[in-house]
Amino acid sequence: MPVLQHLCQVIYNSHLGTAIRESDEAFTIIESVHVLGITALFGTIAILDLRMLGVVLRRISVTRVARSVFPITWTGFAIMFVSGLLLFWSEAAKNYTNPAFRIKIILLALAGLNPLIFHTTVYRRVHEWEVMEISPWRARAAAIASLTLWSGVIIAGRAIAYY
Repeated sequence: MPVLQHLCQVIYNSHLGTAIRESDEAFTIIESVHVLGITALFGTIAILDLRMLGVVLRRISVTRVARSVFPITWTGFAIMFVSGLLLFWSEAAKNYTNPAFRIKIILLALAGLNPLIFHTTVYRRVHEWEVMEISPWRARAAAIASLTLWSGVIIAGRAIAYY
């Protein structure tokens, strides 16, 4: 048995994994909290991305929008991360072979790399373009990538239940 598969089986068989999985309410509550976290995360990311695309809030600077939404974004991320970890914990052995879960993890990694690349490149010069109604093409490309990747994460996450 490969090491990662064995680790997933150990996590799955753990007291916490079993408790969540066998509880009448725990999994449903954790999943609901997970959806709320994703909603806060994706909703605020979408606002910033749509601002950079010039679709919403055109008269408000990009940095002002970013400063306004980032606290909610990070809170949503924390909620999504912790609840997602608990959901994984309860189904680790099943998720190991689930293609939708694997796709979700790959998309999550790419969705995490996107802002890292954006903030270390294009956003460093935001003072030059932050008040433009439509951002430069590289910022728009990052926004489109972000919206696409996070939408994919949500779709793949939902598909986990069907595999």
